Amino acid sequence: MNFITSGRNGKNKDVENHAKVKAWAALFWVLIWETAALLIGQEILLVSPVSVFLRFFDLVITMDFWQSIFFSLCRIAGGFFFALFAGALLALISSFSRLAKELAAPIMAAVKAAPVASFIILILIWVPSRNLSFVIAFLIVVPVVYTNILHGLENVDKGLLEMAEVFRISYPKRVRYIFLPEIAPYLRAACSISLGLCWKAGIAAEVIGVPAGSIGEKLYEAKVYLETPDLFAWTVSIILLSICFEKIFLFFLDKAIEME
Repeated sequence: MNFITSGRNGKNKDVENHAKVKAWAALFWVLIWETAALLIGQEILLVSPVSVFLRFFDLVITMDFWQSIFFSLCRIAGGFFFALFAGALLALISSFSRLAKELAAPIMAAVKAAPVASFIILILIWVPSRNLSFVIAFLIVVPVVYTNILHGLENVDKGLLEMAEVFRISYPKRVRYIFLPEIAPYLRAACSISLGLCWKAGIAAEVIGVPAGSIGEKLYEAKVYLETPDLFAWTVSIILLSICFEKIFLFFLDKAIEME
């Protein structure tokens, strides 16, 4: 798995090149979806978008829907925030210690290379299914954060550091005015990449572990009972939840970066 880092201009090149979704393009594919559903004529194979959205709104008004959303959100978001802290801390230690960097390298390589399904099954042996999505989200995010922030720390402008040394600028001020601005683009890139990954992996963990009250349980039940409208409706819920969480988090992260 390759990780994208940002340049010192403060913007993620991957994000800059990412085309925004146009309304007409989305409508085009919805029409293709509707046409395919009409041609197949079997809702169990392919449900129409109208049926999906009607079922989605039926689910939204139920308490069970919001309880499942809350269950999965707490664990996946919790895994993300813990991984963000752990990855940043480990990157900081590795930037100062060659031994720590060399010790962390094989672990990060193994986590990046191993299939998510293998991790889920292995972790399920040691961790209760209720906490599986938390652990998987953590494991998926840590290497992304670690790699990006370590790269940022290693590419801090040496001229600025030499200037700080000459003028005997205190370490808190070096962190505030040199390290944080230099690392900020790499941090944002890490968050932007890992937010989507942690939701995909977290929900996959719930589908395999089937913890009671989770979104993964609802997806699994929809598959078992061939409730295709429910399957699509819960998938739409996951997409919306992931997008909203990412937008809100990056909004506050950008505001914090602008204050620096």
